[in-house]
Amino acid sequence: MRYEILGPLRVIDGKNATTIRAQKVEILLVALVIRADQVVSTDQLIREIWGEEPPRSATASLYVYISQIRKLLRRPGTAGSPVLTRPPGYMLTPGPDALDLHDFTRLLKEGREHLRSRRYEAAVRGFEDALGLCRGPLLADIARGPILQGFRTWFNEAQLECKESLMDAHLALGRHRELVGDLYLLSTEHPMREAFHRQLMLALHRSGCRGDALLVYQRARRTLRDELGVEPGSALKDIQRVILTDDGSIGSGSGR
Repeated sequence: MRYEILGPLRVIDGKNATTIRAQKVEILLVALVIRADQVVSTDQLIREIWGEEPPRSATASLYVYISQIRKLLRRPGTAGSPVLTRPPGYMLTPGPDALDLHDFTRLLKEGREHLRSRRYEAAVRGFEDALGLCRGPLLADIARGPILQGFRTWFNEAQLECKESLMDAHLALGRHRELVGDLYLLSTEHPMREAFHRQLMLALHRSGCRGDALLVYQRARRTLRDELGVEPGSALKDIQRVILTDDGSIGSGSGR
């Protein structure tokens, strides 16, 4: 059985993929998957489902939802359930079963190691495979409690790191012209993320568009000043300075 939470929740058993339509049950199972092999207290689970003002029936309803999840995860011919009662709450024990979350973190780690070792093709494959596991909006986007909210924050940051590192690996392989469109999109979608502006400036400059690269810096600087009241960081300032004084020395390489 495989648990997938990097998008709408799916439980896959062989060729069968199951989704849960009841939102509260879905939130409960996602919280248990995020904390797999750890005990999550009844109070924590109630807060995840109902927030700070749960109804009086919350504890009784939680018991019902746990029963429904156990029924969903029960395999023919097995007496036990991967959802165990462990005071003061419950614990999901996936065992050897796969979690897409674990696959994502493994691929991201491998990609980082390849990038540090300048194995850029392998890094690209690792980051692309990691991003390929991200299937769409997370259930955590409607999270009420700290487990799902914390997971959403971590995962959003991990995805952005993965995209940044993927762009760096592509740049190191000399694919600057192919990246310009993607980097324009990423820098527009994430205007406070200075790395995307830096990468776009580098890709444009290497593509012979020095003026456009400098315009990107001015746009980024204006956005940061207007939105946050700060100047660009040293990395962005450095790439602007290098472009202004470039004698052709950054026409190749990673620019990291």
